[in-house]
Amino acid sequence: MKPINPTQLKQLIEASLFVLAKPLSVNAIKETVLADFSVSRSRIQEVLDELQLDYQERGVQLVKVASGYRFQTQEMLSPYLQPLWQEKSPKYSRATLETLAVIAYRQPVTRGDIEYIRGVAISSHIIKSLVDRQWIKVVGHKEVPGRPALFATSSVFLDYFNLTKLADLPALTDADSLHALFEKAQLGMDNQSELETVVDPDNDDVVALDEVSEPDGAIKFDEQDGAVNNDIDPDNQNDNNPSHQPHH
Repeated sequence: MKPINPTQLKQLIEASLFVLAKPLSVNAIKETVLADFSVSRSRIQEVLDELQLDYQERGVQLVKVASGYRFQTQEMLSPYLQPLWQEKSPKYSRATLETLAVIAYRQPVTRGDIEYIRGVAISSHIIKSLVDRQWIKVVGHKEVPGRPALFATSSVFLDYFNLTKLADLPALTDADSLHALFEKAQLGMDNQSELETVVDPDNDDVVALDEVSEPDGAIKFDEQDGAVNNDIDPDNQNDNNPSHQPHH
């Protein structure tokens, strides 16, 4: 293994984070750009911590997300940088936003669970669009007739929302708190210049992320503990029925 001086080490790690479009973990840095050098994981972590401090007051910051570290612009600068991007801000159907919120806060859940919580049937396109974007994934199957798929969020979801773990999700005390949740997605994607529209073709009720409000049949929230109150019937066996409606 070759030695490397502190200045070169810091420069190499910094450059690596700049050239790659996705987050880099400590292990990834050690096993790629530093594979030929005698550098411990703890030393790499120290350099990353130093870089975070170096960029703390700058327009670009080094941020830790679920998959590792990445550079991105400060969230507060996003509105001023909008003219530089030709892409339009992403818009999502209200049903898509609610579906993602239910999965994020009540995972793992089946499609039937989501429909029960929201109070309406869900278009297959909504689930497909979230899977295609890699924000959600199938993590198993519920042991009921039909063995419906269980959905949960992915590390990609955490990265886009600038989260390191699910516990970092903002507490939901009411429907208006959806602003805090989805504003992170808006800013996170804008800062990475990876804007994309996810629209439900079966639902014309499409809204921008900054226009989310409580719709009819909205998610139910428990005001005491801030959690989504799904009131799922444990005897419900209709998870594989897309037309399943909840009992009120």
